[in-house]
Amino acid sequence: MDARPIQSVAPLPFPGAVPHHSFMYRRLDPDRITDTARMLTRRIAERFPESGLRRVADELVTVCERTAASLPWFRQPHWPLRLAMGAAITLLLAVVVATLSIVARLPAGATATDVIQAIDAGVNELVFLGVAIFFLSTLEGRRKRTRALKALHELRSMAHIIDMHQLTKDPERVGPSGREGDTPSSPTRNLTPFLLSRYLDYCSEMLAILSKVAALYVQEFDDAVTLAAVNEIENLTAGLSRKIWQKIMILDDTPPPSPAVATAE
Repeated sequence: MDARPIQSVAPLPFPGAVPHHSFMYRRLDPDRITDTARMLTRRIAERFPESGLRRVADELVTVCERTAASLPWFRQPHWPLRLAMGAAITLLLAVVVATLSIVARLPAGATATDVIQAIDAGVNELVFLGVAIFFLSTLEGRRKRTRALKALHELRSMAHIIDMHQLTKDPERVGPSGREGDTPSSPTRNLTPFLLSRYLDYCSEMLAILSKVAALYVQEFDDAVTLAAVNEIENLTAGLSRKIWQKIMILDDTPPPSPAVATAE
């Protein structure tokens, strides 16, 4: 007979409930994304220690850490701002009510023109009140949107920087035979096919991490304008990564050099 102790299982709060740990696979974890960026940076440093791509990877880790630290600011309500907006709206309501009460006190001999002017003044006050309430109620969201769009603009710039690092990595010009048509202004190409493949793959991974960092903002902040900016970054990184993988496919289809060429290298 098996003498192992029986593990107790906590009952679910209601029939059909999903265990809490399963929700960890439904949301992006900023700490996991940061750890992935750190691991990628170490891999790049071990293979290309003096490359500019390593410095870009270090900056990517910094961006991930800063994003993870700023997410609670987007998630939590800003109570001082909300209290100030509530006080301002209450004051506006009091002013409008007082104004309408004064306008409504028409003298006994008021004419139709006086009544129309009083109604027009009341309508103007209500329109002003509605515009003011809308402006104040959306102030917190607009503040968060401004900060999110600024961070997303930085991610967009980093995607283009990564693309610049792989711009001159031409898989068709790997090896001595590919350098035959070089000019004095041609970029230096000293990577083997294997190292070039790893370099391009690292660029693709960095673009993927950038798109996930961008998605963190709309995960914590539901805003249509911010969502459109995130979708734009995801389309940008996907397009750039597709271009990189085309180079990798060309590199994989390139036949290996002959033994004589390999000895010359």
